[in-house]
Parts: sequence; C-alpha cells; structure tokens
Amino acid sequence: IIQHHPASSTTIDMATDSPRVLSLQSHVVHGYVGNRAAVFPLQLLGFEVDVINSVQFATHTGYPNIRGQKLTGEELKVLAEGLQLNEVLNHDYLLTGYIGNVSVLREVVGLLDMLPKTCKYLCDPVLGDNGKLYTSPELVDVYREEVLPRVEVLTPNQFEAELLTKRTITTVAEAASACDTLHGLGCKTVVLTTLDVPDATESGKFVGMLLSEGQGKQKWLLQLPFLEGGPFT
Repeated sequence: IIQHHPASSTTIDMATDSPRVLSLQSHVVHGYVGNRAAVFPLQLLGFEVDVINSVQFATHTGYPNIRGQKLTGEELKVLAEGLQLNEVLNHDYLLTGYIGNVSVLREVVGLLDMLPKTCKYLCDPVLGDNGKLYTSPELVDVYREEVLPRVEVLTPNQFEAELLTKRTITTVAEAASACDTLHGLGCKTVVLTTLDVPDATESGKFVGMLLSEGQGKQKWLLQLPFLEGGPFT
C-alpha cells in the first residue's frame, strides 16, 4: 500500500491562458507565511493570483505577542460580491489557509457556490501543530462537517489530521487509515504535509509526508532529509 519516492524537480508546461487562483490566507507584516509565502511562487509558475487576506497580523501566531486585524464573514461576503458584480469571480482554483474565525470559514462555503462549477478547492486547514491549537477550537467541527465535503485537495499536517479525524496517528499505517477517513468526509486528494512517526522519519533522519489519492487506494510516502536549524520567520 505504501510506495517510497525520492524528491525530484518537476517542469510545468503552462498553457497560454494563465490559470486563475483566488488565495484566501493570512498576511503578516514580518515573515513569510500565508499569502506572503504563496503568491509569489504561484506567479512564478504562471498562475494569475487574486488575494484576500483573512487576517493582517504583525507576525505569525508562533510569536508570543499577536497584534493585528481579522477579516469577518460579512467583509468576505462583500468582497466576493464585488468580484462577482464586476464579472471577475471566474477563478480556476480557490486556495484557503489560515482562517481567523468561524464566520469567515462558513462564508468560504458560500464563496464556493459563487465560483464556477469547475473551480477546484485546495484547502490547507490551518489549525495548529505539534499538539497545540493556534486557532479557535470551533473551526475544527466547521471544517469537518461543512468544508471538507467541498474540498478537492486537503493538506493538513499530522496534528490537524488527528483533529479532523478524531484519531491518533503513531505509524504510517495509521496515517494511511486517517487519510481514508478524510476521503470518507469528502476530500478527493489528501496530502499529510508532516508525518512525525518513527517508521516515516526513521528516528529523526527524515521529514515524512504522505499522499493519498482516494479511499482504499495506493498511498505514497515521501521522505526528505531532516536539516537542523533554519530561520524562524
């Protein structure tokens, strides 16, 4: 069920008409997360990116003091209506990341109804990491019950996958089973962006990720060498 594949570079041949992405994620003044990390790489790959900032914070929430503003569900609705009235709400992809409150997350479902039927939804359910929530606990149930049935590609880390499936992941096999649970909730493709279990990391030698393309289908384990250090953005 599990196949190993080394990391490799990929060449993407973009069509003449650039695919359009609506990216609803966080913005930070300092550092590179959310839209600050996503928009430029997407543009380099040939995507046309429209940006909605779910929050504007001084820094990401890993810092001890958080200051800034959060978008509300009503404000998101107004922005979506403006795009629709001006006939530019015609995106090929919706990408969501950090969501500041439940009202915005629920409005994402309404936004999907306004977008073209062919629009694919890529959802990073940013909730927390390493056993710690850094968003409202209320978001978990809304993701599970209202959002996941609409998702094309879901990219949780291990902790987020555990929250959404209500189960603990301690082995690669349990991770594969959790992916099948997420498929059962509606997600077509699941990528566990971190998999910190001994048979994936080989006791810390690697960083593990798991790709699942359907319930009961083959799973792909990606192992990358673990590198110490790195900047804290």
